[in-house]
Amino acid sequence: MIDYRIKNAGDYAQKIGELVSMLEHTRAVTLEEIKDLSEEDLDSVADETSNTIGALLHHIASIEYVHQVISFEGRDINEAEMEQWKTALELGPEARKIICENPVSYYMNELAKVREKTLLKFKVINDDWLFEEKKWGNGVPHNNYYLWFHVMEDEINHRGQIRMLKRMLSGSK
Repeated sequence: MIDYRIKNAGDYAQKIGELVSMLEHTRAVTLEEIKDLSEEDLDSVADETSNTIGALLHHIASIEYVHQVISFEGRDINEAEMEQWKTALELGPEARKIICENPVSYYMNELAKVREKTLLKFKVINDDWLFEEKKWGNGVPHNNYYLWFHVMEDEINHRGQIRMLKRMLSGSK
């Protein structure tokens, strides 16, 4: 059941727990949205330029993975990681060709594996970590709180696209 309260989601520092609560709520709504989709639904495209629902789900996992590396390890992804996640990160024509022919359980498992690592890392940090300031290569400051807000907003944005694609699919059946 989806929890509609923002509260400390467990054995976390106060603000980290609240962030986890929001991330987990966002994920629960996404999973509810996709749970009954067929492989055909996951691989369908609205037009020749749109992404599939499956590719968007894999993208959500890839964004979280990249933000784990940036925020927890203090680095950008390396070549091997880029090779693994590039198609999902970039989406587009390549993703339509490569990210396909998977059941919904595949995408749910990918999302769960990445999230499990996030939750483990959040257990061992404190609220001060959220506010640690860093700078992008171009000198623009950011903090870890922003990075994880971005993970959440990216998933919500793509869930909106998934809902739109589902409506378009149901109209064409």
